[in-house]
Formats: sequence, structure tokens, C-alpha cells
Amino acid sequence: MSWHHVLVAVAMTPESHLLVEKAVSVVRPNAGKVSLITLASDPELYNSFAAPMLENMRELMQEEITLFLEELKARANYPIEKTHIVYGELSEHVCAHCKHQHIDLVVCGNHSQAFFNTLIGSARRVIDRSDVDVLIVPL
Repeated sequence: MSWHHVLVAVAMTPESHLLVEKAVSVVRPNAGKVSLITLASDPELYNSFAAPMLENMRELMQEEITLFLEELKARANYPIEKTHIVYGELSEHVCAHCKHQHIDLVVCGNHSQAFFNTLIGSARRVIDRSDVDVLIVPL
């Protein structure tokens, strides 16, 4: 089977580079597209009493994630179609992106135990709710 647009669920870890490499290897023979999606934590979840500092924290987190995505793009040695930073339930965003951007494969991996649990739960929900293939890469 050949895939033409792959969505890679990444986290701010070195293993994400391996996931991007895997996605590129899948689409390169067909000159397909690769997009990245990552889940950002909402700083309001950490401390509801730090309201004056939340906006600065949100901006810093957004900047840090953006820089990491730029690094992934630069090291991919392949054009990255789009990058997405999302908040909330990852599977909902993945399903929406799959539908609206004609994604035909989602790639994710076991970055860390906590993130892996999030991805596995999201991957199951994606599998249950769509016809999109999901590839979980052991890291």
C-alpha cells in the first residue's frame, strides 16, 4: 500500500526525529506529503493561582514548541507540508486533520510512558472513528 499524506504525532523529544524519518521513508517513493501535529499543555492546568503569569508562560511554551517543530522540519531533509500545535484531546484534532487534509496514515510512537499512553488512547480513538491507517513505531 502507498500513502500520500502522512500525519506524524510528535512530542518534544529526540525520538520524534525518528518518527519523521519513518514518515518520510513511507511517502518519499510517491512524492507524498508529511505534516506534523503536537499536543501542547495548557499552562492553566498547572496552577490556577498564577493567572498573571499564564499569558507569558503560554507564549513561551508556544515559542518553544514552534522552535522544536522548525528543527524537525530542518532535519527531515524532505518538505514538511504543515505543522499543527493543538490543545485538548489529541484524537479529536488528529481525526479532524485526517478528514480535512486528506491524511491517509497517522504515525506515532512511544516517546515516553505518559505521552505513549496519550498516543495509544488517541490512536485507538482514531482507529475507531475513521478509516485512516495508524502506524505505531516502537522506539
